[in-house]
Amino acid sequence: RIYDYDRNKGTISIDGLPIQEINLKELIQVLWLDKFKIIAITSVFAVLSVSYALSVTNLYKAEVLLVPAQSQSGGLSGALGQIGGLASLAGINISNSGETSEVKIAIHIAKSWGFISKFVSDNDLDVEVGALSGWNKETNELIYNEDIYDPVSEIWLLEGGPPSDFQLFKYFSGKKEIVEDKMTGLVTISVDSYSPYLAKKWLDLFVAEINLHMQKRKVAEVTRNIEYLEMQLDKNENKEMQRVLYSIIGEQIKNKMVTEASPDYVFVPAGPSMLPQEKYYPKRALISIWGTTLGGLLSVIFFLAKHFLNKRN
Repeated sequence: RIYDYDRNKGTISIDGLPIQEINLKELIQVLWLDKFKIIAITSVFAVLSVSYALSVTNLYKAEVLLVPAQSQSGGLSGALGQIGGLASLAGINISNSGETSEVKIAIHIAKSWGFISKFVSDNDLDVEVGALSGWNKETNELIYNEDIYDPVSEIWLLEGGPPSDFQLFKYFSGKKEIVEDKMTGLVTISVDSYSPYLAKKWLDLFVAEINLHMQKRKVAEVTRNIEYLEMQLDKNENKEMQRVLYSIIGEQIKNKMVTEASPDYVFVPAGPSMLPQEKYYPKRALISIWGTTLGGLLSVIFFLAKHFLNKRN
């Protein structure tokens, strides 16, 4: 391509074809001629955005800040490490450099399909999670989607029956959020619902369920360690080795007792979860503003593009 600039005319041409000048006056004239159409289109977008904002049901979010509980050396390697030099006599590698923290394990478990589906089932939350469509603030009553669930007869109206575990998992996963601060190690868990009371209820149950699950998991692990060590004790007649094994078993029993006595095994709330007082979604003012602005911009672009296309033709 050959670009040429005519200093006398102040024009630029490409391959001999002049590029038409676009000046501000022309733009203003085009917009002024179509001002009523632009206003009409913008008004339509404004009405639609306001209508949409008003139609969206309020959501309330309950959240709590959790402090990771002090990790205990409850594992077999941790107990051996506390014994010191005697641990090597048991012939077990005590290195724990590859261990994953209980907090990270708990976060991954809390996001898993198996844990969430069991949580919903154990607490009978399937209807609340899968069939709600709103909440009456005046009467504090839940509003159900009667196309899929009959609250009077308490029967699911879905063609395939009640929602599957996976569907309930997807529903609840969209309502909860788990965020870990990498710098401080603090964890924030939030749950949203149409009802602020329901959001707080789900949040408290969810945090308690995580702690209980991790507590049972650790107790089962320590119990297996004790059974294994007792089996080794029966097989070994070396007095020194028996002394080491007795010490390790004692540590494991102590860890089991501490774990069973710790309801907040993984997460300790920094403070109680509070009942949400204000909705967090939708932001109706922002939806209305952005919708109106979008309508104005699209109408301006449309009429400018139409003008220059006609001019080019």
